[in-house]
Amino acid sequence: MKHTITFIGAGNMAEAIITGLINTGCPKERIFVTNKSNNERLIYMNNNYGIGVNHDREIKELIDQSEVVILAMKPKDLFPALDHLRSHLQNNQLIISVLAGTSSKQISDYLGTQNPIVRAMPNTSATVGESATGIARGANADDSHLRIAEEIFSAIGTTTIVDEEDLHLVTGLAGSGPAYIYRIVESLEQAAVTLGLEQEAAKALVRQVIVGAAEMLKDLDVDPGELRRKVTSPGGTTAAGLEALENNQLSKALFEAVKEATIRSQELGKQQY
Repeated sequence: MKHTITFIGAGNMAEAIITGLINTGCPKERIFVTNKSNNERLIYMNNNYGIGVNHDREIKELIDQSEVVILAMKPKDLFPALDHLRSHLQNNQLIISVLAGTSSKQISDYLGTQNPIVRAMPNTSATVGESATGIARGANADDSHLRIAEEIFSAIGTTTIVDEEDLHLVTGLAGSGPAYIYRIVESLEQAAVTLGLEQEAAKALVRQVIVGAAEMLKDLDVDPGELRRKVTSPGGTTAAGLEALENNQLSKALFEAVKEATIRSQELGKQQY
């Protein structure tokens, strides 16, 4: 990674991206972070990752030396941060927003600058280099800016280019998706324990089931329906389990989860503008 990056915001998502970048070889000297007021958080980031931090809300020095500025604050802090940021920006600096809901036009209009803006929706699997990140060209951005964003987020997983209007759905699917999988894991472990398995045995088995299934999907590049059919013998145990899932409307529940998270992303964008 040859670009110097400043993160505005030092929360969980910023930490996940920074962790992924460092783990894939990005020099710590090229990563900086600042936030609104939480000095303890900045001290933690400096101590744990060795990156440059700013403790006094004055970000001019950080912005001056950065080619890329990543907006990673809480959505409610976006516009106050942009008020502080706009006077320090140079027009050639790329702004990447990882905020759900807020469009590039909202950011560009509020800033009143010509900075290129790319939006990205990673997820917290960035911490282990396995994020599924949707990337969209925003206001004033061209293909070169998309390539920079791809380079950054490819260091923490896979990237998929989408139209900006589809990022609400990417948020509901990939941004929130890890939480859906974790909830499924919780439910499987709870079921196993309730039915008589020891907690540690349930934990080990369920987690390996998830890892193994994910590796099959990743390595074989086979339709999941085909993999499901290969596991399912007519009248067998898997068929009985799948029938129970459908009788209890698993497909509908997952559809509703993605739909409601997508709607919430749209609502957040309207609230912030």
